Amino acid sequence: MDLHWEPQRVHFPEFATPDTKRSIWRAKKIFAEIIHDITALEGNPFTLPEIQTLLDGVTVGGHKISDAEQVLNQKNALLHLFKLVESGEFQITSQTACVLQSIAARGEALKLGVFRDGPVSISGTVYKPPVADLEKNFLQMAAEVAKQQNPFAQAMLAFLHVARTQCFWDGNKRTGRLLMNGILLKAGQDIITIPANKQLEFNQKMIAFYESGDATEMMNFLSPLQIRDKF
Repeated sequence: MDLHWEPQRVHFPEFATPDTKRSIWRAKKIFAEIIHDITALEGNPFTLPEIQTLLDGVTVGGHKISDAEQVLNQKNALLHLFKLVESGEFQITSQTACVLQSIAARGEALKLGVFRDGPVSISGTVYKPPVADLEKNFLQMAAEVAKQQNPFAQAMLAFLHVARTQCFWDGNKRTGRLLMNGILLKAGQDIITIPANKQLEFNQKMIAFYESGDATEMMNFLSPLQIRDKF
C-alpha cells in the first residue's frame, strides 16, 4: 500500500453493535443529503432541495444536463452499493471497484470500469500518482486492509488508497468513498459522509495527504463525520 499511518494517534468512532439493516436504513433516511455531500465536493451547483426534487423524478431547470446526470449517477452508485451489501455480495475486489466507478463516473471518465493505463496529475500538489500495476496495487491494498481488526481502519485506508493512487481516470474519491462505506455497512456500522461545509478543510487535508502519504490526519478528519449523530 502506498500510504502509512500512526494507529496510536487515530481516534476512531465508537464501535456500535453491528446491524447492517439498521445502518442501511439510516443511510437511506438521509439519502439526498449524502448525494448532496458527494456532488458538492465535485463542484456540482445543485442545492439539497434541488437534489431532493431531482431524486423525486422532477427535472430542475437552470442547470447543465451533465450536473443533473452526475447527481443521478451518485444515486445509482449508492443504490448499487446498498444492493451489494444487502445481498452479501460486497467485497473489496477489483471487480467491485470497477463496477462502482463505472456508475459513479459515467459521462466524466476517459474510460469506465477499468484501471487507469496512463499518467495523471492532481491539481494543487507536486505528487505524481503511479502508472504501472494499479490493479496489482489495489489487490495488495485489499489484502492489507483485510488484516486490520477495526472496520473503520479498513474503510478509511481503502478510501485513501484509491484516492492517492488514482486507480481510475476519474471518480477516484467517489469510488473510494463507496468502498469505504461498503466496508462500514457490511460491518453493521453507520456510513461516513463529508458535508459540503467541510469542503475546504477536506481539500486542504487531502493535498497534504497526497504529498506525504501519511493517512493519520485524514483518518482523524473522517472519524467525526460518521452519520450516527444525525439520529
